[in-house]
Amino acid sequence: MKIIVVGCGKIGTALIESLIAEGHELVAVDRSPAVLENVTNIYDVMSACGNGTDWDLLTEINTEDADLFIAVTDSDELNMLSCFLAKRLGAKHTVARIRNPEHNDGSLDFLRNQLELSLVINPERLVARELYNMLKLPSAARVETFSGRGLEMIELKLKNESILDGVSLIELRKKYPYKFLIGMVQREDEVFIPDGNFRLKSGDKISVIATSAEIQKFLKSVGLLQKQVRSVMILGASDTAYYLTKMLLNSGNSVKVLDKNEERCRVFSQSLPGAIVLCGDGAQQELLLEEGLEETDAFVALTGMVEQNVLVSYFAASHKVPKVISKVNRDEFSPLAEQLGLESVVSPRKTVANILVRYARALENSLDSSVETLYKLVNGKAEALEFIVHEDAAVCHVPLKDLALKDNILIAGITRNRKSVIPSGADEILPGDKVLILAAGYRINNLSDILE
Repeated sequence: MKIIVVGCGKIGTALIESLIAEGHELVAVDRSPAVLENVTNIYDVMSACGNGTDWDLLTEINTEDADLFIAVTDSDELNMLSCFLAKRLGAKHTVARIRNPEHNDGSLDFLRNQLELSLVINPERLVARELYNMLKLPSAARVETFSGRGLEMIELKLKNESILDGVSLIELRKKYPYKFLIGMVQREDEVFIPDGNFRLKSGDKISVIATSAEIQKFLKSVGLLQKQVRSVMILGASDTAYYLTKMLLNSGNSVKVLDKNEERCRVFSQSLPGAIVLCGDGAQQELLLEEGLEETDAFVALTGMVEQNVLVSYFAASHKVPKVISKVNRDEFSPLAEQLGLESVVSPRKTVANILVRYARALENSLDSSVETLYKLVNGKAEALEFIVHEDAAVCHVPLKDLALKDNILIAGITRNRKSVIPSGADEILPGDKVLILAAGYRINNLSDILE
């Protein structure tokens, strides 16, 4: 497909990288010649320097031929106007980044309808939801949800001397007779879709798939269930922190927010009076300790400086804070965070890229299924996808054990009439089902792609 991306900041560049990897034809638009030069030196894209609201520029790059037009500049207003003009010129689908907290759900619906936007994305709110899910299940390094939370996939790292070390998956299922599935294992740089004979090792990262209730039972049985988070300390009064704090307060959590910008603290405190907002430098270790770091259940670093997030998170972890999460928006810092023992990190650029890759695939897929959810896993080496099955799909009405699946493909879950199950070989897929697929080393557009 032909895709135009307006705005080549961190989010825009991540989108370009992901969409190029998907095989699409990209046109990058940005006001800065230096930014565009950097993008074109790295990626095989066309470029145009200028404002995304410039009618002449949009005409020059043949916006009328665009299958997808995405505006992700720092300005909500520019993004909305760019998409409006692109739609009037003939772009088939438009996506705008709208991040201002003042745009609530009601106003967003109005804007989306009036501007004929295909999709609105708010990276800060999306990341806040991701953080909230991780805080609600603190045992997991990562939590992904499917079928309206009917199924969850959590990532766990097996620590040294784990009771699961050396246990095969067959033995695991016999010992813990819950309805769960170990769907994926990362061992150093290798990724496995394991069979029953696969033996786990300390240091493995495993993905466990089940309903929320079954995951709780499994974690408790293997001694990995951490106590619920009640108190949260957040470093950085950002938009993401605003959305996260609002979610936590609504769930009855106590929240303390630290930021050294007085004006930001004032606005934050007025907007969310239920939170404790402190003006001070969170990089100062004495301040963190004075404000009760060692007594808090969770610490979340959300400043705009990745170095500070990683270092202060490491300090929090060294003081035995049970759950520590850091925002890491630069790929080169993720290995460093892992080496420091920081298992839970979030990346806004990756979160948004996942959503836009899923949307692009949904636009181009075949008639037998449509992508509803997509998560890139293990630095893009694997994917978890959820499809809605249409009539006449080749996978329908066939026992799963009789389907000729490609290697490193797993049918991990089926949701039917709002009931989610971990399927057995005797189960069949029916039209209308939602089907969860795990794939390593493949680009899956639709369900037929999983078959030999």
